[in-house]
Amino acid sequence: MTTATPRARTGAPRLRSYAVRDAVTMFRRVMKRALRYPSIAIVIVMMPVVFLLLFTYAFGGALGAGIRSPQLTGDYIDYVAPGIILMTVATGSVGAALTLCMDKTEGIVNRFRTMSISRGSFLTGHVLGNLVQTVLGTVVVTGVALAIGFRPDASLVEWLAAAGLLAALALALTWLSAGMGLTAKTVESASNLPLPITFLPFLGSAVVPTDTMPDALRWFAEYQPFTPVNETLRGLLMGTEIGDSASLSLAWCAAIGLVGYLWSRTAFTRQTKR
Repeated sequence: MTTATPRARTGAPRLRSYAVRDAVTMFRRVMKRALRYPSIAIVIVMMPVVFLLLFTYAFGGALGAGIRSPQLTGDYIDYVAPGIILMTVATGSVGAALTLCMDKTEGIVNRFRTMSISRGSFLTGHVLGNLVQTVLGTVVVTGVALAIGFRPDASLVEWLAAAGLLAALALALTWLSAGMGLTAKTVESASNLPLPITFLPFLGSAVVPTDTMPDALRWFAEYQPFTPVNETLRGLLMGTEIGDSASLSLAWCAAIGLVGYLWSRTAFTRQTKR
């Protein structure tokens, strides 16, 4: 006579229930590690804050005086703050690459393979945990910007739209970063692979309008994904013209998220089959 195991997974509803439960468990694990080792979260916040202070107080006078654009409707901080907030989201994606690569190189993934858990919950927990940390970091950086003079005139609906846009971008970049972390050979390489994403906003319209750039750089700046996101964010918060930037932003978020999701799932599947 055989006895059923406590977690016999039969039937689609039960499988979904266990998948959600396992994802929550993995999410709690990621958040507990973030509390015990807060260095990654501190970097997510400190780097954008340093750039915000640098561009506001060291370069703000010269850059603000040199910009002749309808997008600069007040002080220079009102122009640069949306770009720095966007940089915070990009910086936050590095955490997913680091934590996933750490689990892979330390053998945690192989340990989970022997346990009765949902395969997808591992990635889901990491992505959601990193997303929460990125959102919290973005809130902190936005608070610092407001404290030093950032004065958006957005309504509640526009604030919610801006938050939704940033969350969509954060989710997309986190999946992309997860793929990088799972394919990286070492933790050091995992920390370096997402770095170009962190600085891409500066090669867009985050600091100065794209029409002030040389032709080749202007072409790149206008067609890279962070420029339409930045223009949409600035338009929502400061009331400047958005145009077709909103639709382009959502299209870029969907494309990046899809590529990152497929990449990370494929890399994780290969990892668990070894």
